[in-house]
Amino acid sequence: MFCFYLLLGISQALAVLILILAGFWTGHTLGGFAWDGTAKEFNLHPLLMILGFVFLYGDAILMFRILRTENKTAVKVIHLLMQALALICGCIALKAVFTFHTTMGFPHLYSLHSWVGLTAFVLFAFQWIVGFVSFFFPKLREEFRASYLPIHRYFGVAIFATAVAAALIGINEKLFFLYSGTGDAPKYASRPDGAYVGNFLAFFILMFALIVGFLVTNPKYVREQQQNEETMPLASSAAMRQFQSTDTVPEAEEAK
Repeated sequence: MFCFYLLLGISQALAVLILILAGFWTGHTLGGFAWDGTAKEFNLHPLLMILGFVFLYGDAILMFRILRTENKTAVKVIHLLMQALALICGCIALKAVFTFHTTMGFPHLYSLHSWVGLTAFVLFAFQWIVGFVSFFFPKLREEFRASYLPIHRYFGVAIFATAVAAALIGINEKLFFLYSGTGDAPKYASRPDGAYVGNFLAFFILMFALIVGFLVTNPKYVREQQQNEETMPLASSAAMRQFQSTDTVPEAEEAK
């Protein structure tokens, strides 16, 4: 497990660097933040997308490897809440970019970045809703949960990869817009300081994603399962009842 914890430590160090660079790039290099339809509102878009769909999403997936000995129900709840926060970040980020484009008179959804990014967002939202119903709702058949689980796992990693691709394309697109060489803007090829910040940000995102992908797909690091813990609905598990009413409910009534 030494290799696992080494890579995990590197991934979290990269995550810290990503958040620092994203904050510096959007808050300083790109001019800061506002909620007024200007470029400062746009700056919320990359910051929140990186926070939600790279950092929170990646670490939410890793929870099933990091918390290897914890109760599976508790891990599922943490995973669910982290992805809910990622979804909230994504909603605010999309609102910011659509408002900016509308205010400035720019067309919507014309670039490859927007196509890939919106695909990642829609798939993520759908995956979250279906996952919530599948693994929380107690009346679904266990056979359905068991058959859906590998699909959920596959799309979890695939959507994360799609979100990372959108982030890389978006950062590169912004750098070309910012350093176009027209007017007073320097050329990207002249290597301005802001270009280095954007390049390193994108590079660290790629490294973080590669490590996360390796850790969650390597069979050596798969959690040892207890009987039925994968397909047991959260709402019917003993660990989940602490979050619910403490009133005693007869078994016959509870089954209705």
